[in-house]
Amino acid sequence: MRKKTFILIGFSFVIVAAMLFGCVEEKVQGPTEQNFKAPIVTLNTIEVAHYWGWWYFSSKVAPTKGKAGNYGAPLDLAFVFDIENPNSYPVKMENLKFTVAFEEFDLNSLNSVETQWIPAGKTNQLRVHGMFDGRQSLMSLLVTGGFKLKAKGVGAFDQLEKWWVGAPEFAFPIHAREGSAVFKADGLTKVVAFSGTFPK
Repeated sequence: MRKKTFILIGFSFVIVAAMLFGCVEEKVQGPTEQNFKAPIVTLNTIEVAHYWGWWYFSSKVAPTKGKAGNYGAPLDLAFVFDIENPNSYPVKMENLKFTVAFEEFDLNSLNSVETQWIPAGKTNQLRVHGMFDGRQSLMSLLVTGGFKLKAKGVGAFDQLEKWWVGAPEFAFPIHAREGSAVFKADGLTKVVAFSGTFPK
């Protein structure tokens, strides 16, 4: 009787071990064309990292308009993305790029070439800074949105001033659009498209 009990217990251990081994083997299966799921890139938030205002201010001189963009009016925005890996193995993100638009006007193109690994089933965050200044933004606005401004009956300086004054409160939508990110896993490559708007 005791011998049969030991045999049953031993047989049970073999079955459990086989099941566990099968699960482990499934979990550590490497990337293939069939099981490589596209990672998900989501715009989480945008932060005003640094801000000097649209016009120049000094403790000795009263605020004055002067010429728009004379002092650059730097505006540093930080775009924070969630990078989700739905795969059962780590994937490497090699680069990410996107176009920044204030309302419907494209103003800048940003990219990140900082390589990062996203663990299996986890989500990383990536922060991409974009520096905007009055003169560069004026040129971009006139080149890419001149006809739109004319149709709206709005001057370029007035449009820029509205954005710079409203930026700290996010008084208008900022878009990260036409985005793409390149992911690799064991020689396989996926290019993922993404877009996002803040405030949502």
